[in-house]
Amino acid sequence: MINTVKINREQKNITQEDLAALVGVSRRTITSIENGKSHPSIDMVLQLSKILDVPVGNLFYEETTAGKLVDEIRVIDLFCGIGGFRFASEKTFRRLHIKGKYVFSSDIDEYAQKSYCANFGKMPSGDITKISSDSIPDHDLLFAGFPCQPFSIIGLGKGFDDTRGTLFFEIARIIDAKKPKAFVLENVKRLVSHDGGKTFKTIIQALKNMGYCVDYKVLNALDYGLPQKRERIVIVGAKVPFNMKWPEKVTNGKTLKDILESKVDPKHMASPAIVEKRKSMHTSKYDLAIWHENKGGNISSYPYSCALRAGASYNYLLVNGERRLTPREMLRLQGFPDKFKMVVNDSQIRKQAGNAVPVDMISAVLDSFIPLVFSETQQ
Repeated sequence: MINTVKINREQKNITQEDLAALVGVSRRTITSIENGKSHPSIDMVLQLSKILDVPVGNLFYEETTAGKLVDEIRVIDLFCGIGGFRFASEKTFRRLHIKGKYVFSSDIDEYAQKSYCANFGKMPSGDITKISSDSIPDHDLLFAGFPCQPFSIIGLGKGFDDTRGTLFFEIARIIDAKKPKAFVLENVKRLVSHDGGKTFKTIIQALKNMGYCVDYKVLNALDYGLPQKRERIVIVGAKVPFNMKWPEKVTNGKTLKDILESKVDPKHMASPAIVEKRKSMHTSKYDLAIWHENKGGNISSYPYSCALRAGASYNYLLVNGERRLTPREMLRLQGFPDKFKMVVNDSQIRKQAGNAVPVDMISAVLDSFIPLVFSETQQ
């Protein structure tokens, strides 16, 4: 990016001030990009491509041979849930003008399968532990938001063998057998510190032992346009070396006002007596807030949601102490579009939203990662 932007800007006799005005950013931002101190969003890259008349692919590969991005990427989606990774990748593929070909998905939960099928037109396969690696189609990119488990046998220094008996092993055996070009994995933040860090170290080493370059970072959905504090570890890996530039934080993301429904079914409302009791216990300093009532009955409030959970979300997340969040609002907090079809009951939707990956956060990661590892020169 550094030389490509600067060289083409100067060739067209465009000053940094003029380029900044055309893109809608400060001159400092352009300087930072040209000095390699910051990485532009995919939207900015698309703008720069048009202004400087440079192929998008060229703008991403300042340290390698410039190359056009591939036309198609074959994808599998393990532990797919209701399709958070798929919605996120579809957004990125549209921006990069890449065709995403989704060749396989799986999830053990029958209600999640129904939701996925209703929204994407194909029923996911079931229990991945019962699906052979040979029966899974060849693919270029693997997604997996694998469930958090105790990982009780991890940390004994046995590398790949230490993952046996955990659901991470299912990912590892498929990667080892099918050898996709790249993968993106997601899990809870505490995975990093589990068992003094031994669990996570074993997972990363297992991926490296299979021949992958790996990077990872704990990200917060709150920093990527969603009003939900949800910290997750994201692991990216590829067969080719890459210098991951994690996406910059979004400063003008959605607020609760963008998320909350204007008309709510009365079934979500609390009784006047309960509202009075709650407000006698807590006074929010925010005009619009999500209240969190923990199991001990203590209440706090913020202008964003705490992390949605598969079970507790419905019971303890309140809007100004007066009602619970609706299923649609929970989906919005995870970045799912309103076109998402809800075909199961409210309880299942709440569970599904609580188990999902934050769409906007994952899409921001893919915006940075996909162009680094999927150019034609690297195929």
